[in-house]
Amino acid sequence: MSQKQAMTEMPTTYDPKAAESKWYPYWMEGKFFEAGKRPDAEPYTIVIPPPNVTGMLHIGHALDFTLQDILIRTKRMQGYDALWLPGSDHAGIATQTKVEQKLREEGVSRYDLGREKFLEKVWEWKDLYNETIREQWAKMGFSLDYSRERFTLDEGLSAAVREVFVRLYEKGLIYRGKKIINWDPAARTALSDIEVEHKEVNGHLYHLQYPLKNGSGFITVATTRPETMLGDTAVAVHPEDERYKHLIGELIILPIIGREIPIIADEYVEKEFGSGAVKITPAHDPNDFEVGLRHSLPQIVVMDESGTMNAEAGPYNGIDRADCRKRIVADLQELGVCIKIEDHVHQVGHSERSGAVVEPYLSTQWFVEMKPLAEAAIEAQNAGKGVNFVPDRFEKIYLQWIENVRDWCISRQLWWGHRIPAWYCDACGAMHVALEDQTACSTCGSESLRQDEDVLDTWFSSALWPFSTLGWPEQTEDLKRFYPTNVLVTGYDIIYFWVARMIFTALEFTGEKPFKDVLMHGLVRDENGKKMSKSLGNGVDPLEVIENYGADAMRFMISTSSTPGQDLRFRWERVEQARNFANKIWNASRFALMNLEGVTAADIDINVKLGTADRWILHRLNAAVADVTRLIDSYDFGETGRVLYNFIWDDLCDWYIEFAKLNLNGQDADAKHATQSVLAYVLDRTQRLIHPFMPFISEEIWQHLPHEGDTITLAPWPVYDAALEAPEAVAEMELLMDMIRAVRNIRAEVNVPMSKKVELLVKPSSDSIEAILKRNEEFIIRFCGTSKLEISEALAAPDKAMTAIVTGAQMYLPLAGLIDIEQEIARLNKEVANLTSEVERVEKKLGNEGFVAKAPAKVIEEERAKMADYAEKREKVLARIEELKG
Repeated sequence: MSQKQAMTEMPTTYDPKAAESKWYPYWMEGKFFEAGKRPDAEPYTIVIPPPNVTGMLHIGHALDFTLQDILIRTKRMQGYDALWLPGSDHAGIATQTKVEQKLREEGVSRYDLGREKFLEKVWEWKDLYNETIREQWAKMGFSLDYSRERFTLDEGLSAAVREVFVRLYEKGLIYRGKKIINWDPAARTALSDIEVEHKEVNGHLYHLQYPLKNGSGFITVATTRPETMLGDTAVAVHPEDERYKHLIGELIILPIIGREIPIIADEYVEKEFGSGAVKITPAHDPNDFEVGLRHSLPQIVVMDESGTMNAEAGPYNGIDRADCRKRIVADLQELGVCIKIEDHVHQVGHSERSGAVVEPYLSTQWFVEMKPLAEAAIEAQNAGKGVNFVPDRFEKIYLQWIENVRDWCISRQLWWGHRIPAWYCDACGAMHVALEDQTACSTCGSESLRQDEDVLDTWFSSALWPFSTLGWPEQTEDLKRFYPTNVLVTGYDIIYFWVARMIFTALEFTGEKPFKDVLMHGLVRDENGKKMSKSLGNGVDPLEVIENYGADAMRFMISTSSTPGQDLRFRWERVEQARNFANKIWNASRFALMNLEGVTAADIDINVKLGTADRWILHRLNAAVADVTRLIDSYDFGETGRVLYNFIWDDLCDWYIEFAKLNLNGQDADAKHATQSVLAYVLDRTQRLIHPFMPFISEEIWQHLPHEGDTITLAPWPVYDAALEAPEAVAEMELLMDMIRAVRNIRAEVNVPMSKKVELLVKPSSDSIEAILKRNEEFIIRFCGTSKLEISEALAAPDKAMTAIVTGAQMYLPLAGLIDIEQEIARLNKEVANLTSEVERVEKKLGNEGFVAKAPAKVIEEERAKMADYAEKREKVLARIEELKG
C-alpha cells in the first residue's frame, strides 16, 4: 500500500523518529513545497532570514523559522501560490574568523596560503555548513522551496550587489574617504556602528595636567584612554567659558612627546562637565575628528591595525595598546602630570564578532551617504505606504534610528565577501568603479590596474535579499510574481542591522517596500531569563530537543510560547507538555481509527440526523477554525496554541470521544454512521489545523484517516461554515457537562469511585430542561455512574443526600451511610460563600458608572444574567442547607 492511501492500523504509541524520517523525504520527492504550480492563485511570499554559514543553527533560529513555516504551511493549504525561499549568508567577518581560527590550529595563516587558496578553504567550509543547515531544516520539518535556494555570494546575488554599488556610486551616494571608523584590531577590519556592542566596564578616569608653554601654569583634562594622548593635537574649551577665555590661542607642551599644541575654542565642549577642558585626538575619536576638521588640526595615528603603538607613539613604539596604558600612566605619575585617578564605570565598544575592544580609528574606507535614502524611507512610512510593524511599537524604534542615521561604512578589510568593484591605475592614479572587471585604464590606457583589496560589509548584500533572491536586477518571472514579499519574520535585535537597510534599498531600487509586514519576535532565553551563550553554557541545541521529544513537540512549544516582540523562556517541562499533547492526539486518533474500519472518504456524511454531542463538537470545531485562522493572520501564535490545545484536549478528547463511544458501540446503525462521519470529519479538520505547528504527526495521522489527496500539506484549510452553528446543542452539552462534573466532584469529595453505582435524582427548573435531560438520559447514566436515575420537576429533595446546583437543575445523590450531614452542610456553606462572592463581584461591576456607560448593552445584559444565575443558585443552596438542618 502506498503512503498516500489510507492506512487503517496505527501503532500503539507514536514514534516521532519514524514519522520524521518517513515524511520529509516523501514531501521532497513529491515537490509539494515548490511554488509556481498555481498560476491562477494569489502569491504569498516569505524569504528566509539567511542563517550564517558559521556553524549549527541554534534555538533562536528554530523559533524564527518555525513561525515562518506555520505561516507558509497555512497559506499553502489556503490555496495560495506560497513561496518560502531558503538561503544562507556568507557572513564575512564571522566566517573568515572561523576559518582563520581553524587554519591557526593547523599552523597556517591566510597570508601563507594567499587570497585565492584561502578563499578555496572558505568555500569548502561554506559547502560543509550549508549542507549541515539543510539537514537541520529537514529535521525541523521546514517546508522550503529548495529549487529556489540562494546564497549571498552566488552569481546572481553578486550581480545584484555590483549593480547597487555602481548605481549608488554614480548617484554620488557611495564615496571613498578618510574618517574615524570603528576598528576591530583582532579581525583587522572596519565595523559599522551597529556591529559594535557596548558593554559596561569598570575602568578609570585619569586627570592630567598639560603645562602651558609660557610657564604660567597648567590646564587640566580628564580621559579614560591616556594612551591616546600621544595623538593629541589640541585642547579645547568652550568659547564662553570665563575660566579659559584668556588662554584661547595659547600653546601647551604635550607631556612625554613634547609637541606644542594649541588651546582652541569650540562649542562642542560642555562647560559644566569635568574641568571644562577636553583633549582633542582627531585620529582616535569621532567627535575629536569633527573638531579637528573645523580647526584644521593634524590627524596623528598612534597605533597600527593590530592595536599596537606605532612610531608616532615615541618611546612606546611596538607596545600593545593595553600595555602602553599601564606604562604611560606610570610615566605620567612619575612626571607629576597625572594628578588623580578615579574609578569610573563607562560603556566600551566591543566587536560584535570577535569580542575585541573596538578602536576608533582614522582610516580610508568606503561609505554610503545615508541621509537621502533614509529620507525616502521616512517619507514612505509617514505617508502610510511603509511597512507594518508587529508589534507596532517597533515602528517608533525603527524611525528613531533611521531619522538619526549616520553614513554607513561598507568596506571591510577581509578576503571573504563581495569584493569592491573599484580599480586603481598605478600609471595615472585614476579610479574606476564598474560593473565588469577592468583590465585597462579608460583614462590612460594602461593595464597596470589593481582592484580594491577590500570587500563589502555582509549587510550590504543582505540588504538586497528580498529582491535579489528573486532575480533582480533582471525582471524575472519570479520577481514579477512574488515581490514584494508578504512578511518578514525576524528578531528585534537586528532591526537596525537588517530590517531598516532592506527597506531603504528596496525603496531605492524597486520603488516598493520589500514586505508588507515585519513580525518582530523576541530572544529565546534560558528558564531563568538569561540570554543564552556558549560562555554561560546555557544554550539549547534544537537537535537535542528533537532527539528527546520529537520535532513536533519542539515546534509547538517554541511557537506557542511566544508573544510578538517579547522574549520567551525555554522550559523543558513545556516541551514535555507539548510531547504529551502529541501523544494525546495520537491516542485519540488511534481510538477513532479502531472505530472507522471500512469507512472511506466517500462514506463521510455530516448532513444526516446528528445527536447533541455530534452537533456540539461540529460547533466547537467551527469556532476553533474561525479563531485559529484569525489568530494566525494576526501573528498571535501563543493564543492560537491555547485554542488548539483546549479544543483538542478538552472538547474532542475528554468529552466528544467519550460521548461518541455510546453510539459507536450501540445497536443503532444510523446513529453509529452519523458519529463515525462526525468523528472522521472532525479528526481530519483537526489534523489540518494542527498541521502548520506539528507537521509530522498530523501527516502520519491524516494518512491513516479516510482522505482524498496525496498529502496533508496540500489539503484545503478548514473554513468557517455557518451551517455548523448549533447554539442549542451547545446549551444542552454545557448542561450535561456541568452535571457530570458536579457528580464527579461529589464522588471525589466522599471518596466514592466511579466503579460504585449511585442513585441520582435530578429536579429540572423547567419543562424544556426536563426534556433535554430525558433526551440524554443514556449519557447521564453512563458518565455519572448511576444505578438509578430519576428526572422530575415534582421531585422532593430527599433526606441525607449530597446536593449539587447547576444552571437549570438541582441534583441529589442519596448516599446514606456514606456522608456526614455536618460535613455536607459545611461544604454547602462554602458553596454559598463562593456564590455570594460572585454576586457581589458582578454587583460592584454593574454599580460602576464608568463601566455601565462604556460597555455595550449586550455585555451589560450578560453580566445581569450572571448575577441572577448566581443569586438563584445561592438561594437553592441555602434552601438545601435548611432542609438538611431540619
